[in-house]
Amino acid sequence: MFTKRPPALRSLRLLETPSLKRSGNTRNVHHLSNPLRRTRILTASCVHRTPQAPSTTSRFASTSREIATDARSLGTRLKNLFLGSAIGIFLVIGYYYVTDTRAGIHQWVVVPSLRWIYDDAEEAHEVGTKALKGLYDFGLHPRERGNEDAVGDLQVEVFGHVISNPIGTSAGIDKHAEIPSPLLAIGPAVIEVGGATPHPQDGNPKPRVFRLPSQKALINRYGLNSEGADSVAMRLRQRVREYAYAIGFGLHEDAEQRVLDGEAGVPPGSLVEGKLMAVQVAKNKFTPDNDIEAVKKDYVYCVEALARYADIIVVNVSSPNTPGLRGLQSVEPLTNILTGVVEAAKKANRKTTPAVMVKVSPDEDSDEQVSGICDAVWESGVDGVIVGNTTKRRPNPLPAGYTLPEREARLLLEQGGYSGPQLFERTVSLVKRYRRMLDERGRSKPAEPTPPPKPSPKPPTTASTPKPVAGPPSGDAPESTLPEKIEATIERDKANLKDATQEATEASKSQPLIRLPERNNPFSSESSPSHGVPALSSSTHIDQLPAGGNSPATSPSPSSSASVATSSPPAMPSATSPASSSSSSAPPKVIFATGGITNGKQALEVLNAGASVAMVYTALVYGGVGTISRIKGEMRDEIGKIKEGSLK
Repeated sequence: MFTKRPPALRSLRLLETPSLKRSGNTRNVHHLSNPLRRTRILTASCVHRTPQAPSTTSRFASTSREIATDARSLGTRLKNLFLGSAIGIFLVIGYYYVTDTRAGIHQWVVVPSLRWIYDDAEEAHEVGTKALKGLYDFGLHPRERGNEDAVGDLQVEVFGHVISNPIGTSAGIDKHAEIPSPLLAIGPAVIEVGGATPHPQDGNPKPRVFRLPSQKALINRYGLNSEGADSVAMRLRQRVREYAYAIGFGLHEDAEQRVLDGEAGVPPGSLVEGKLMAVQVAKNKFTPDNDIEAVKKDYVYCVEALARYADIIVVNVSSPNTPGLRGLQSVEPLTNILTGVVEAAKKANRKTTPAVMVKVSPDEDSDEQVSGICDAVWESGVDGVIVGNTTKRRPNPLPAGYTLPEREARLLLEQGGYSGPQLFERTVSLVKRYRRMLDERGRSKPAEPTPPPKPSPKPPTTASTPKPVAGPPSGDAPESTLPEKIEATIERDKANLKDATQEATEASKSQPLIRLPERNNPFSSESSPSHGVPALSSSTHIDQLPAGGNSPATSPSPSSSASVATSSPPAMPSATSPASSSSSSAPPKVIFATGGITNGKQALEVLNAGASVAMVYTALVYGGVGTISRIKGEMRDEIGKIKEGSLK
């Protein structure tokens, strides 16, 4: 018996044409012209749309799949959370590690990689400079973490400033003043940028820098390549303006002037408390060496452009790669040049005058040459000497008897200045000689009173500004205080010229920016320094050195090193000491030492020889950005050993 099929379904089967099957869309039947077929199709459509009761079996399967999917989703989320947290922790730890100067990656990975990738040492240096600059812009630069200098155990007084430590970087690391802030961040208290020449010059042809890795030494013949003093000044000025804006002074020229006048409470050059920036100046290569007036104009032009933005002006007359430059170290031309530089520095448009130093060659080391330079320093009024530069000589390899590889032996024949560890002994010897000769001349030279600041003809009526940063007044900058306050300032400055008496010590406590260290006061009963007091004053080296006995030229004795670092009170000044007649003799000159200094023990040795700051160059090139932190750590270790030995 046959069951009759529903009409709608039967009609639907009749309408299943091959074309409809191919299209897969039954709605195409609406295009058929037969009205009866259209009606039947609509009926079939309704049949298909009729909802059916859900199957119990299907419902259970769907629920199981949902539960499984949720479980897998939860596991995936936990995995993503764990992976994301791990990546975040890794990045944070990696950031703090890589940006710490103490990380070994800087010395053992970064520096060797640069040497391997770039065979040309100058190209590697430029890449490193650009990398530091770019990282600093994004806050990813290496920096000294922990602020161990805040303890004050390595503080030094230089040019009226109390700086955080006695380590600096020599010129050549930052020739065009592109990275002063990143350099200050890695730990030195003094950086030297430049040298800058009046007109831009390319220097000598490339290649002009050569590595001797076995000796950790360099030979360079840059030839004072410079972008020009105006370009360097513009870069330093922009840095001051950005700093003024960052601390809320604004972007206008008055904001810049406020920073330069010391209202920000930081030195106008470094812009960092407890640190100084020196700017090196030099003459152009094409300026005739025999025309002293033309040479003098070169230096004066640079000083006029750059003195506002420097804490120290360094006069370079010792580069071995500029023909005739070292001939300017003779007494008469050097005195003429330095006198012009000092006068130009005094005219800097700010309330304090930058100190002036002259950089001398290690090759001009005869008694006559050293004596002539010391005479020129005193006659011109220069504030100090940087002892050391690259040498034309080729020292014997280290250790003794070592044979250089063939490639390095060939490079040793290249023309240029040599810098490396072999220069250290000569540096120590020269520092002692300059210290002795400079002090001998200082004892016989009467002290010149510091000129009082000139009052403004129309003093402003606004409130007085904060105290400027320590430094000698320029003598021609307008003051912003009332006449009564000017008189008080003059009296305060006079008090600073007194002998180290109990009254002078009490008076100095009201002037935290120009402090008289207690360790330099023979009347002080305390044996340990307070925080913030320099461990060594640049004006009392002779008194802090041990009397007679061992010479620090070979190894620092416990007593001599302790005099630098332990801050024990010195003995009463002798009759021949400069400190014993400070009212009748000029203050001693400051010495910075550079050449062959590679570790903390050597830094202490040059300080005990009479220097105020030990500067590094080649050690930083080979050791990476962690070199300064390492040297300071080694100094502290040596000091600790000395203290332990003295207690036994």
